[in-house]
Order: sequence, then C-alpha cells, then structure tokens
Amino acid sequence: MNHRVRLEGVHKRFGDKHVLKGIDLAVAEHDVVCLIGSSGSGKSTILRCINLLETVDEGAIYLDGEMITRRETDPNLVRQFVGIVFQSYNLFPHMNVLDNVTLSPRRVHGKSKDEAEQRATELLERFGLSDKILEFPDRLSGGQQQRVAVVRALATEPELLLLDEITAALDPELVGEVLGVIRDLISDGMTLLLATHEMGFARDVATRVCFLDDGAILEEGPPAQIFSDPQMPRTQQFLRRVTEAGRL
Repeated sequence: MNHRVRLEGVHKRFGDKHVLKGIDLAVAEHDVVCLIGSSGSGKSTILRCINLLETVDEGAIYLDGEMITRRETDPNLVRQFVGIVFQSYNLFPHMNVLDNVTLSPRRVHGKSKDEAEQRATELLERFGLSDKILEFPDRLSGGQQQRVAVVRALATEPELLLLDEITAALDPELVGEVLGVIRDLISDGMTLLLATHEMGFARDVATRVCFLDDGAILEEGPPAQIFSDPQMPRTQQFLRRVTEAGRL
C-alpha cells in the first residue's frame, strides 16, 4: 500500500513529560484518519511532529517512503507537501485575506504573484469567500477566518493535510460551515489526518479512527467498530462520557 505518511515507534518528551509513547500510525493516499481522545492525550503533538514543528526523540516518520526525521531534512521542503491548520487561525492581522493566502506560495514555493493570486482567488470563491478577498482578519467571523486558514493551507497544493481541532475555537453555529469545507476536501480525495472532538463528524467521514490515551494509540479501526463496539475499557469509558454529553 502507498502510505502518504508513516510513523514508527515515535516518542516525544517535553522535559519530564512523556507525551508520545511509541506511536505507530500509517495514513494511505485518500485516507481520512481521525484522532480522538481527551485533551492532552497527544493528538496535536502527532500532527506537529509530522509537520516538523516538533522534533521526535525516538522513532521515525516517513513521507511517501522518505524518512523526514533526519537532522538534515529541510522542514520547508516537507511543508511543500504537508499542510497544517490549527484551532487558532494564525492569520496575519496586518495582511488582507488575499495576501494571507498567497504569502506561502510566493515566498516558500516560488510561485509568481499572478499564479499565486489566481489559485487563491479560485479557492476563495469555491469556499464562499470571494467577497472577503480584500478584508482583514478582524473583519471576519471565526468561521470565515478558519475557512481562510484552510484555503491558505490548500493554496500550496499539499498531498497531505493535517487539521488540529480546527472547530474547537468556533461558536457552535459556525462549526457546520467549516466541517462543510472538510467534507468537500474529502469528496475531492484529499488525504487527511485530523485531531477532532467532533465525534459525529468523525463517525461519518473517517476511513479509520484512532483513540489516543496518555500518549499512546489504545485502539484503532473503522468508525463503525470504534464507535459502536469499542474493545478497550478506556475507549468505552471515553465514548460513554461523550455520548452522555450529547456529542455523539
């Protein structure tokens, strides 16, 4: 199988805190893999390690068969193929929407101004933001800012998109519009690895769900199996609490 990304025995520590404890994970082309679990279980750290925002202490990460956790790896080269969107939108407040979206294609990927702006305009139009192209972030709603952040990641034409709790900071009524964007990407065949608290969404769209607990993948499988017939007591407890809270 052609794996877009593969983690083998990945460990990560922050001081005395052992955050990832031997993560083995493979994401194939067109997969939609959802990472679920309590806050602090290691979901975001996995994504940050893949994007080389964090270094791994042990183990290795491979992108299309190439080990990217070597010391000599150029992170910017990896990020040409791997996009990431965070829960805090991280848009540059002094730049309008168009400049936010075209910055990386021009600066990092060497696209011409015209080429970058054409791609940006097409994406913004597709995701219902064509009338916001010259607006600054503080003039946008949270949902609009998050859609711009997704468009910014897509503007570099990544082969793999990492989504880190991208609805966590949104008002409930804005969550649906952002999840709609993700559904569109899935229908396009985009390869996605996402950390999410949106359990119903994960159940509907994932090809595989991984339940993390205390830095380890405790259980993984198709969403129907994980959500309907979890095997591990800790997974059962987590999903029972989620259900009781009305989130599944």
